[in-house]
Amino acid sequence: MKKVYYLKTCSTCIRILKELNLPSEFVLQDIKTEEITVKQLEEMKALSGSYEALFSKRSKLYKEMDLKNQQLEERDYKHYILEHYTFLSRPVIVNEGQIFIGNSKKTVESAKMAIHSK
Repeated sequence: MKKVYYLKTCSTCIRILKELNLPSEFVLQDIKTEEITVKQLEEMKALSGSYEALFSKRSKLYKEMDLKNQQLEERDYKHYILEHYTFLSRPVIVNEGQIFIGNSKKTVESAKMAIHSK
């Protein structure tokens, strides 16, 4: 599977997509207009190793809900990501069994190398 979960309204996601110069076989899913399904989230978790790895602790809601002062478990991370798209660390790039989560320079460079190495 070749897929990118992103937000169309996020300037960082848009910049990264341009930088990646994705081949046409990649499917783009705007998580605001097309919600993440349980199956999709479970597939991402299988590749990443945990729901926590997919969870954004930088989201505005994370701070507003004071989640940093709570003991969150895997089921909580899954619940929050499914409840509101803002809890998914973005973008999430899935490339044939590899997953790249977030927008750090290192992650984006690794994704670019994986996508364009043949």
